Amino acid sequence: MAPSMTDLYPLPPGLIAVTGGERSGKTSLLRRLCGELAALPGETPPTDAHWLDLSLPGQDDATPQQVWQALRARSPRWNSDLQDELVEALALLPHLHKQLFMLSTGSRRKVALVGLLACGANVTCLDQPFAALDRASIRVLTSFLADMAEHPSRSWVVADYEADPALPWRRVIALDEVTPS
Repeated sequence: MAPSMTDLYPLPPGLIAVTGGERSGKTSLLRRLCGELAALPGETPPTDAHWLDLSLPGQDDATPQQVWQALRARSPRWNSDLQDELVEALALLPHLHKQLFMLSTGSRRKVALVGLLACGANVTCLDQPFAALDRASIRVLTSFLADMAEHPSRSWVVADYEADPALPWRRVIALDEVTPS
């Protein structure tokens, strides 16, 4: 049985972890939460939720700025100052002129993370956000999430194999691993 968004509700502000192994439904749950996949019967996705495949498939010819411009167009509360801070903190300045196919997997994921963290959505879904990141970038992301943990109205839904014990989660939802048939 697929995990349901009703397992998330009521969605509290702050940090929410969705954990599970391969094929447990973490990504599908995030995509349904953000309207990227059709909701299951009885599920009502929030109206202002963002998810993004952090590998940025199909965007090899785009530059980081083009990726962010496209996200900004659907993000009325885009935070340009935060974007600039994250570009510097995640060491993306030398890569801004490059097309995505020229970037490492970790740098591509950082481009996507900058977009999601700066988008200003009420619900931001991060799918395995620490994968392929260098230690310094992991510290930046962990610090950012820790700072957002007490946000009064925004929710950050983080899907990964396990919940980082250093972060103050409001809720942890453990999905059962699905056994392939």
